[in-house]
Order: sequence, then structure tokens, then C-alpha cells
Amino acid sequence: MKKSPFRFKSVLPGAEVSPVDWQDWRWQMRQSLKNQPQFSKQLDLSAEEIDGFSGLDQIFRVQTTPYYAALIDKENPNCPIRQMILPNKKELIPGFQQMSDPLGENKKQNRPCERLIHRYTDRALFLVTDMCGVYCRYCTRKHFTASDQVAATTQQVDEVVGYLKSHPEIKEVIFSGGDPLTLNNKKLESFLERIHSVETVELIRIGSRMPVACPMRIDQELLLLFQKYKPVYLMTHFNHPDELTLPAAEALENCVDHGIPVMNQLVLLNGVNNSAALIYALNRRLLYLRVKPYYMFQADPSLGTDHLRTSIEDSLAIQRQLWGRASGLSMPTYIVDIPDGGGKAALSPSFQVSQQGSQRHFVGWDGVRASYVSPGPEARREPLVDELYKTEWLQLNKES
Repeated sequence: MKKSPFRFKSVLPGAEVSPVDWQDWRWQMRQSLKNQPQFSKQLDLSAEEIDGFSGLDQIFRVQTTPYYAALIDKENPNCPIRQMILPNKKELIPGFQQMSDPLGENKKQNRPCERLIHRYTDRALFLVTDMCGVYCRYCTRKHFTASDQVAATTQQVDEVVGYLKSHPEIKEVIFSGGDPLTLNNKKLESFLERIHSVETVELIRIGSRMPVACPMRIDQELLLLFQKYKPVYLMTHFNHPDELTLPAAEALENCVDHGIPVMNQLVLLNGVNNSAALIYALNRRLLYLRVKPYYMFQADPSLGTDHLRTSIEDSLAIQRQLWGRASGLSMPTYIVDIPDGGGKAALSPSFQVSQQGSQRHFVGWDGVRASYVSPGPEARREPLVDELYKTEWLQLNKES
């Protein structure tokens, strides 16, 4: 077998924890660090972090698993893991743009029922739980996450299923929240079974940060559950190469080995990963593990996140540095979510420098200059489209 070009770090429990407990995802959740005294036992908290803890009632809860806390470099006050999970007094400072619901998910037209968000024609997002394994400081859904709503009730699921049956244009359902994988398998299967039973739903996506914060959650029982209700796509959320430990790498490979497609969605964060070198390193490692880098998100303007948000100019510069140098497979689509429910907008660097009529002039990523002559509109020929494909397209447009 070919030797891996990457070294994935092992994460071992302290002497006071048994290896059996450490590998039990339920133990990890039960032992989550949730307050200042618990974190103080492991870290020397800065004055800014202590002030952040004192303001939690104004912003957002703190929670992380012992496993993920063990990834913090105690000697580095700017450790990326630390910045993503520990509160900071900067969160309490009013900034450029701060919104409690930056994506407009609570708007009536986007929230047909309590646990469903329907903003895009052929897919909908199912809020299965408000709990996460780790409460990221840049969370876009602070209006829902960590709000003690826990798992969706039978009545709420009935409402979701009823809506899906009356909207056959919805082909994909994304399980989110919160984090669906904080639920036990029995509860998760009850949701999978109900959604899978809707004939017009073609696939289910599971959005989860548990492979990052608690990779032991990806056990054999869960993988067989995903297989049972296929096609199930796992959408992970690794932001930094330091999060790709040996346990995380093994969890991802086990998913792919069981036929579960895995894609990653990262968020660009100021002082954490806003570096072309870091993004390149993360995505090369993901590709090696057969995980496709999918989206690279601009951080949303949720409450208390100004210090973590990069400028769009900075984000585009990172993408441009990667363009042409990094494999297309490793290039995620850079996305800005238009605030207030405007949806995703993909941004990319422009290499066109001018245009005269049908001739467009370009300078490539490596400085090569050339022109492309576009055929005129009169050259267009209509392809033959099967009636089945036309019907599917017309149905989608009818409902949008």
C-alpha cells in the first residue's frame, strides 16, 4: 500500500480518562466543556476570553467536546481551534453589520413550518435539532442553535412531511440544525425513515460538524444507517488542516468506503484560515481522503462575528492565489450568502480584461494573454430535448 503523503495527528486521552470512554461519542457529549471553570482547568484564559464568558447571556453559549478541546495548542494564544470555540469580548462590540437572522430564515416566505426552511426551489432544510457538538463562535443560526428546542417533535415532523408531499419540486432535504449527528441513531433513523418515505424526495444530505468535533460518532451502526436510506450525502465542515486528525481522517475514509459521498464546506475566518497556504493544505488532505471541497463561504454577519469575518477583497485574493495553481478538484466554489434571504452568490476572479464585439480578451492566472471569439447568437441550434426532461424542468420553473 502506498504510504500517505500526509501525517494525521493522533489525539490521545489524558491519563484520567479511559480509552473506552474516550472513544464513546456519548461520553464525549456528556463531558462537554460548557463554562469558564471547565475551560480554566485546561487553559490559561486571556482577559478577553474571561470577558467573553461573562457576556454569554448576550451572545451565544459555549460548548465543545473533550476531544476537540484537546486540539487546542495551549502555548499559542492565537490557536485557530481556540479562536473558533472560545468566547471573546470582541463579540460584545457593535460592528459593521450584525444580524440575528442574517439569511432571512425566519421570514414567512422562507419558513413554511416551524422546522423547515424552503429558500431554494428544489431543496429544503430540515432543522432536526438545535444541539451541536461544538458551538462555533461564527455560527450563522444563533437565532435557533442552542435554544433548548432539542429534537423535532412528532407533530413538527408531520408538518414537514406534509409540506414535502404537497411540494413535489423538492428533490433534496438537508438535515441540519444544530447538528443532526448529536441525535442517537434511533431518533435519527425515525427522521430518515419519514423523509425517505416521501416519494418525490430523491436524496438526503446530512450537514454535520461532528466528524470534526467528535469523529468517534461515525461508527459502524451509523454508516449502515446511512446505507439503508441511500442516497445520503454527508456534508462536513472542516475549516483548518489542524482539524484533520487521524481519528477524523479515519472517520471520513470509513464513510467513503461505505459508499457515502462526502463533501466539505469551509468558512473563511479572519486570523484563523484566511491564507491560501492553509486552504490549499486543507483541501489537498480532504481530496486524499476522497472528500470533495464543495463550498468556501464568506462568513455571514451574525451577531458577534465582526472580528472573525474576512473582507470580500481578502477572500477573493485567496481564491485568485489558488486559481490555476491548485487542482480544480481541490477548488471549492467561493460563496457569499446574500443577507436577508437573497440566497447564494458565487464569486470568482475575472480574467477578462476587455471586449470588442464578439472578441473577448483575457489574461490568464499565469500571465498568458489570448482572445476568444464567441460564435454569434445566430449560430445557436436548438438541441433535441426528451419530453421527460422538459417536464421535469417545467415543473421546477412552475413552482419557483
